[in-house]
Amino acid sequence: MKKSKNLGIIVLVVILALLGLSAYRSYNGMVTRSEQVTAQWGNVETSYQRRADLIPNLVNTVKGYADFERETLEAVINARSKATSVEINPENLNAESLQQFQEAQNGLGGALSRLLVVIERYPDLKANQNFMDLQAQLEGTENRISTERRKFNEVAQGYNTFIRLFPRNIWASLFGFDKKPYFEAAEGSDQAPVVEF
Repeated sequence: MKKSKNLGIIVLVVILALLGLSAYRSYNGMVTRSEQVTAQWGNVETSYQRRADLIPNLVNTVKGYADFERETLEAVINARSKATSVEINPENLNAESLQQFQEAQNGLGGALSRLLVVIERYPDLKANQNFMDLQAQLEGTENRISTERRKFNEVAQGYNTFIRLFPRNIWASLFGFDKKPYFEAAEGSDQAPVVEF
């Protein structure tokens, strides 16, 4: 009787130790991956901030050539203001906040696209070295944004997969680790733009 009682205690201790080890390893893995998502979010924000920082120089350069395109310039300035005012805490990153951020950034991207279309009417501006440099920097920044968004989605996918696998899904719900959202393509981006001459 005493021997079976000791065996039961040993089995219970082993089970508790295994559960504790599982919780310890799962928690630390989730924290590591969550920090990777946060770090990559910082890279995304840095890329968008670089774009926002280039816009005032671009607008000032265009102003000298296109005084009567004030409405387009104001749209870019307002879109920049809106895009830079949307702040997201990466610890509380959810689908709604990411969508709000993405909509503001898409608005800025659309305003910039309209500005670049308007600029086609000004050959002197297109030949201006300062404008050409700014446009090249802006194009490079757009590529960086695309790259950082893709990397963010990869890191978020790794995190989401990690917290959804058994038994980590149990620990994730107990410790409050929630699924991270992904960047998605803007609505209508699956359709080729119409170009008319």
